[in-house]
Amino acid sequence: MKELTYNQVGDYLMPNLKAEEPIFNSRYARMRYNYLKTNYPAHLLALKAKNKLNKHLKTINQEAVQKMEILMEELLKKQPAPDKETHQMEWVQHMDNLKEQAEEIILAEIIYN
Repeated sequence: MKELTYNQVGDYLMPNLKAEEPIFNSRYARMRYNYLKTNYPAHLLALKAKNKLNKHLKTINQEAVQKMEILMEELLKKQPAPDKETHQMEWVQHMDNLKEQAEEIILAEIIYN
């Protein structure tokens, strides 16, 4: 195991940490990272120190993508889309609305939780 070095910041000693691998980069992972950075910097630092940040971000991303697929199927059953061939713009609008509804749920339940 590598020896940690520390930096004096005010009255605190902060570890000099470097990510061993680049931070996992997907839409939901970035949203989760920014949420932790803004609201829970100590938790983010702990994840980095334990080298578990990428695993956490990959898990969050996987959960969000799976939840999006499930929610879209459920919403389409409850609110069927218009015929795509004859009413293209209405279909696009309907699908965008369903996607926004599903994303609001994902943000509340997974990303900002």
